[in-house]
Amino acid sequence: MLSSELPLFADGVSLNQKELLACQNIARALPQRHTKARAALAGHRASTIKGRGMEFAEVRHYQSGDDVRTIDWRVTARTGKAHTKLFVEERERPVLLLLDLSHSLYFGSSLMLQAVQAAHLGSTLGWNAVANGDRLGALIASEQQHIELKPRSRQTAMLALISAIQTVHQQQLDGINQQQHEPDHLFRACQRLRRIAKPGSLIWIISDGSHFTPKCLAPLSELKRHCDIGAFLISDPLRQGELPLPAQFQLPVKDGNNELILNRNSYDRWLVSQQTQQQDFINMMSQLNAQPRVISAAMPLNQQIGALR
Repeated sequence: MLSSELPLFADGVSLNQKELLACQNIARALPQRHTKARAALAGHRASTIKGRGMEFAEVRHYQSGDDVRTIDWRVTARTGKAHTKLFVEERERPVLLLLDLSHSLYFGSSLMLQAVQAAHLGSTLGWNAVANGDRLGALIASEQQHIELKPRSRQTAMLALISAIQTVHQQQLDGINQQQHEPDHLFRACQRLRRIAKPGSLIWIISDGSHFTPKCLAPLSELKRHCDIGAFLISDPLRQGELPLPAQFQLPVKDGNNELILNRNSYDRWLVSQQTQQQDFINMMSQLNAQPRVISAAMPLNQQIGALR
């Protein structure tokens, strides 16, 4: 691996608290999102709805039922007609991460494992949510378990997220040679997410797309009715066909429990299957109006800021 290009504190395989805390620096480079809040919640996100709040919006004629405490006496005295002040309501938006740490992401041909990049991305999105004053929650999915973190505020949410990511990641590394085939574990995660996501939530899906079966579309479609969904596809150059290879080669690859030796012909067949899985995920997300942004495990996340904005 190209250790000279690795992010601060990272080795590309394991995860430590320092590298996930350092993702806060990447989050600072992201713009604050001003989006419409769908649910009537109190918090720090500016809503398009005018009402009681802290930020002045406009003055209009007084109407029956308006709070007399908001009357603008200067405008009223100047015009001879009663006017009232309107303010932008502040609304908090829950942000939920569906972080896929399936064994298929424990693959890396250049700089880091795809799972490590997924962890960096999840931490960065988490830090961005906290900076925006949003409540942060997560569902971290693997073949063996789902860790559910209910939305919480500020540093408490981030420390819980970092701890959970480290725990699942280490368990996946420890069990890399005893993988179990669980084709529906992400379907169950989508069902669970549908139950815990409150209306108005922003949901980020982070995955390599390998385990999103057609059954996942139904619970995600239900979520889409009341929540906003965004998606990221974690890629690797070898799985994208972007890694320069000689005309003849023998390449050892571990795919699940199978250890393969790929030559030119078998690699081309394997590549087709990998790209088909990725395209199926892209098509599914597109049906949800969540066109995935591609993040490569071959570059540090801070060099891919454009894909996060």
